[in-house]
Amino acid sequence: MRSRAYALAAAALLTPLTGCDRGGDTDLGLALSTMNNPFFVGIKEGARAEARARGLKINITDAQNDPVQQVNQMETFTSQNVKAAVINPVDSDAAVPAVGVANRAKVPVISIDRGVNGGTVGSTIASDNVEGGRQAAKALAGALGGRGKVAFLEGRPGTSAARERAKGFESGIRTYPGIEVVARQPADFDHTKGMDVMANMLQAHRDITGVFAANDEMALGAAKTLGHRNVKIVAFDGTPDGVRAVRDGTLTATVAQQPRLLGKRAVEWAVRAAHGERLPDRVKVPVVLVTRGNAADFE
Repeated sequence: MRSRAYALAAAALLTPLTGCDRGGDTDLGLALSTMNNPFFVGIKEGARAEARARGLKINITDAQNDPVQQVNQMETFTSQNVKAAVINPVDSDAAVPAVGVANRAKVPVISIDRGVNGGTVGSTIASDNVEGGRQAAKALAGALGGRGKVAFLEGRPGTSAARERAKGFESGIRTYPGIEVVARQPADFDHTKGMDVMANMLQAHRDITGVFAANDEMALGAAKTLGHRNVKIVAFDGTPDGVRAVRDGTLTATVAQQPRLLGKRAVEWAVRAAHGERLPDRVKVPVVLVTRGNAADFE
């Protein structure tokens, strides 16, 4: 009986969305915060591949980190009569009006990578950011031998991913009394801002020995600024550029997300939502620490 139940559940996930046909020619919408980042490109690729495998049409848009564009994009999705929409919020608060557009049109919404602080969202598909932050703290402390002065490059303020990674890192690093966080500042998950923020931190703290950056792009920017200084850098995302930097020694480690899997899961759960299934509030996708010893496995 159990195997039959599993088979029926799997079949339901592959069923076309004709049962909730709204009359349009687009099945799903995916509103990404940006595509100027390899991580979100990975989400796009995973979602597109899963939609193609299911025979679904998906409209994927780039908000260019502008929450107003996400409202417009959600309006486009509803005008296309999508059966479900997925949003990767530019900002967890500013995404509420975009979700409201879909709610009023009775289009089910799934959020991916970042939560939304309002409206009705069926489920949030995200990496285990808190656990990843803890892993990053442990890796950085290990590389420093449990002692040193550390800088923390935070992500984009207002995003759940930035808050959760900070929460995990802070709770993890507190268990190492020989390590002091002497500077912290947002760099908005951006490569160039990572360079600039790191430069500002160095002016005030020339004796920094370690850095945690809440994504690979900021970490790679910080690494450029640090040059040949003997500073240990731990990052977050596991993008191809980040993994290569770990392998060549530019970064000490990165906490790898699985963006293609996130994209795949988002489509899976959007289909479930379109079929009217009751969904869990959160679906966590595991993260993995990438070091020089295992980096080749992630390339």
